[in-house]
Amino acid sequence: MNRLLYITDQDEYTDHSFIGPLFEKHLNNYIHTDIVYFSEFKTELEKKDDRRFVLPKQEETKILNLFENAGISPSEYDYIIVRNNADILKAVLQQSKTYNYKVGYRLSFPKDVEKMEVDKANNKSSFLKYLNTTINSFSETKYINQCDIFLPSSDLMKEEYYEAVKVKTFICPPCLDPDELKENKQHQSNEKRFFYAGTIDKLRDFETVINAFDSVKSSSWKLTISTKNPENAKAIISSFPTLENKINIVNAKTKEELLKYISEADVGICVLPDIPLFSTSTPIKIMDYYSTAIPCLMTNNANNYTLFTDDYDAWFCKFDKYSIKTRLEEIIDLSKEEVKEVGKKGQTRLLEIRNYKKVASKLAETLELL
Repeated sequence: MNRLLYITDQDEYTDHSFIGPLFEKHLNNYIHTDIVYFSEFKTELEKKDDRRFVLPKQEETKILNLFENAGISPSEYDYIIVRNNADILKAVLQQSKTYNYKVGYRLSFPKDVEKMEVDKANNKSSFLKYLNTTINSFSETKYINQCDIFLPSSDLMKEEYYEAVKVKTFICPPCLDPDELKENKQHQSNEKRFFYAGTIDKLRDFETVINAFDSVKSSSWKLTISTKNPENAKAIISSFPTLENKINIVNAKTKEELLKYISEADVGICVLPDIPLFSTSTPIKIMDYYSTAIPCLMTNNANNYTLFTDDYDAWFCKFDKYSIKTRLEEIIDLSKEEVKEVGKKGQTRLLEIRNYKKVASKLAETLELL
């Protein structure tokens, strides 16, 4: 069996919904896959188990030397894939001929672009920051073109941000794990329970969503927000005193805890500004919702249209107060069975076209042909 080393950009204790199902689990059925995580506190390579390693963050660009020092030759691997870190990619490329492995670059999200957009939303952007992002993007593209394979989250992402990449591309999107579907816990009350998972900041303009909820005529609803920055959520909601008893803010620490909250809801919310950063890939939260067969209200954009059908297995709306309010009221007026049926259809659809088992099989076939 061929061997693959997957170098993440994640802390060792991160509960990551993409790395786990695809690389730690399903791909390992076809290619022996070892995973590298990082730690701010460790000073040497640590082998967690048969397949997981933890390395000191400050030594991330010396990763292959650390393996050699630990008695593990990089030549044992047929493939090394780097996730989201161009500096590590550069180091891995420099030694690829020495150790004779193929190199891949996994791009889950254009994080430099996100940082630039966040700065712009917070009025902190500058020409120097823009120039630095542009230079970094040029360098990253140069390194990707030296790889054997590029693994972005979507075709749209590549077209928007990496048009200059010419190497073989395998689309590696967020998916459902068919082994980890959760039961939807149908509550007995008549209200519709909405759920929002994710970051709340100026860029995502969550205040527009709250404004829409505040304008809804019906009082038969509740909203739970799970975010790592609850203070931002509280600051927004404090401007809407009438919503104090309608909204609950939590901070789910693990994926299991998050899915528990989601399974107790009726409808997921993933309404984001229709900008390329958000419209060129599928947010993980959509997969989290449908893993419990919770249907989702989402932005009307080209990416979402490739996955779902409006009013059949999801609901679409424009990103403005009136459009969101209108769709919320329509959903609130639906029966519990009608809402449940939309969720079931969405889950069935995703298991067909966004299934980690299927992606793992196709990725293994693709790698073996490099």
